[in-house]
Amino acid sequence: MFVFIRALTYAALFIGCVLVYLPARFLSWSGIVEPATTGAPQVAGMILVMIGTAIALWCVFTFVFIGKGTPAPFDPPRKLVIRGPYRFVRNPMYIGAGMTLAGAALYYESLSVFIYTCLFFLITHLFVVLYEEPTLRRTFGDEYEAYCRHTTRWWPTRSMNGVNGKSDIEGKAAR
Repeated sequence: MFVFIRALTYAALFIGCVLVYLPARFLSWSGIVEPATTGAPQVAGMILVMIGTAIALWCVFTFVFIGKGTPAPFDPPRKLVIRGPYRFVRNPMYIGAGMTLAGAALYYESLSVFIYTCLFFLITHLFVVLYEEPTLRRTFGDEYEAYCRHTTRWWPTRSMNGVNGKSDIEGKAAR
């Protein structure tokens, strides 16, 4: 239960700062206000925000209940998480967050929030490549290497062709 509370706290702080506060500052600085009418960009933006939020929350719950940890780099999962959304792509939480930001950019038709979204993906990519992946390699060794061979970093794939509907890696572990 304590892991769940820690994960929710960290997720709320991350979401509050990176996905709400900073984009709101960009909108405020650029003078953009909520659209007077709801057109196709706003509907598409709302759909992206909902999908991105659902993916990010699915990741948080997967970290808590399967990995026995949180999304925070200083309080990571104790087990390698390769189930849930992680069986399709190695970084679904960042993809979900980026989709949420892209949805906000679309909803407000904001170039500044779109640029912020691009910077988010660039910084996230550098963080993943320079810190997260080396740390996971040191922590989980061959298990993480096998996961990397079967699951892409950013582009989701369908890797559900293992044993009993499990991913290839989970299927091998079950044999």
